[in-house]
Amino acid sequence: MMKKIILALIMMLAVWQAQAQVKREFRGAWIQNVNGQFQGLSRDQIQRTLTYQLDELQKDGVNAIIFQVRTECDAFYPSKLEPWSKFLTGQQGKAPVPYWDPLQWMIEACHKRGMELHAWINPFRAKTKTTNVLANDHVAITHPQNVFAYDGLYILNPALQENRDYICRVISDIVSRYDIDGLHMDDYFYPYPAPGQVIPDEAQFRCDPHGFGNIGDWRRDNVDVFIKQASETIHRLKPWVKFGISPFGIYRNKRNDPNGSDTKGLQNYDDLYADVLKWVNNGWIDYCVPQLYWQIGHPTADYATLINWWNRHAANRPLYIGEDVERTVKYADPKNPQSHQLPAKHRLHKQMRNVKGSVLWYAKVAVDNPGNYGTVLREDYWRYPALTPEMPFLDNKAPKAPKKVKMVWTIDGPMLFWKAPKAKKWGEEANKYVVYRFVKGERVNLEDPSKIVKVTYDIPVKLPYVDGKTQYTYVVTALDRVGNESKGTKKKLKL
Repeated sequence: MMKKIILALIMMLAVWQAQAQVKREFRGAWIQNVNGQFQGLSRDQIQRTLTYQLDELQKDGVNAIIFQVRTECDAFYPSKLEPWSKFLTGQQGKAPVPYWDPLQWMIEACHKRGMELHAWINPFRAKTKTTNVLANDHVAITHPQNVFAYDGLYILNPALQENRDYICRVISDIVSRYDIDGLHMDDYFYPYPAPGQVIPDEAQFRCDPHGFGNIGDWRRDNVDVFIKQASETIHRLKPWVKFGISPFGIYRNKRNDPNGSDTKGLQNYDDLYADVLKWVNNGWIDYCVPQLYWQIGHPTADYATLINWWNRHAANRPLYIGEDVERTVKYADPKNPQSHQLPAKHRLHKQMRNVKGSVLWYAKVAVDNPGNYGTVLREDYWRYPALTPEMPFLDNKAPKAPKKVKMVWTIDGPMLFWKAPKAKKWGEEANKYVVYRFVKGERVNLEDPSKIVKVTYDIPVKLPYVDGKTQYTYVVTALDRVGNESKGTKKKLKL
């Protein structure tokens, strides 16, 4: 009798855990290069590092990687427009030896693991503070008049249409040549304010104010024009590529705007000249990831205040939250001093109707697992796979179901094969697949993420062999480029 009770409790717990999970959630991680983590490493060392990070992130439940490919008008891929990055080879303009293409390698590595790959570029920064020598073909050398210096940086002047066109050519090059799932920009538009520094564009504003009465509105318009142009550039080439922005975590403070957040920090709108809500509400971007890197209880930028603010004001496009792994585990939960803040932040996520996921800052720290952050993700919060959120404004029609699902015995054991559905246009094409498994007698419920065996870009999928007598129902669905899911095709098997 006791055994039956224990078994029933275990089954109830499993059902509760499955119900607590969501089937669609963006679970991203940023892989940066500007911190120099790859600089000076050989190709094999870099690939080993990335392989390890991707394997661990996959175990943690991550379903999308945001990979930095353009740091200072340079490239982590072969480009005819910009020089190879010093953060790859140690010297700007120097090609990797042995020659390889990190962006293409990452696309293949991520897709092999069922993950999306979003190419992350910094649009306007042309030189970081640590770079002293620029390649001869770098834009700041070939077109010095298009760049201004600020606090040790070089910035492509956002006021120049020539610069906006140039960045969009870079975007076009990436989008047209690579099978990326998204194009991502971070929080750098006009430079972060530095004491004693002045952006040298006052004379340009006075000469050509474009009808604006103050320089702040003029600067914001310069960035607005670029964001709209970038969005149109991406979607004209590939309508399915998701355009995402990760802004600084405060839009405006309440003291500057009655609709602002009850915070006292630096502001996107006033200090970086980035009107993020305008981009969200006009549909110029496809997702928004505000960087809420502070802790719950921060005196000037409280995490709880900010996640509530973004949830209320940025619902017109999928909203994901940028999470600082290190700071989350560094600070105790104000209501439970025995715990760090991951459980409390997770509860806040679940309370927010419009928050559809999160992105971890940054991948290496998550993999290092401070405070068992990654362990909690893989064993609890992200235990079961998740599909990325739907984007009906890009496409809302699901592909047809896969055909001819069957098991084939191979030298590697039983494999599940199927055929892609027919398609006449991109919105009907199957891009990847979801494989579900149900035990004999179990109701087929495709909304239960605990039944997902694999999310895959590849056919076939290897099946686990038990004893040749255990009966399962496998179901295969197709996902299109945007993530719309087809109906399922069933196949009963004994394994």
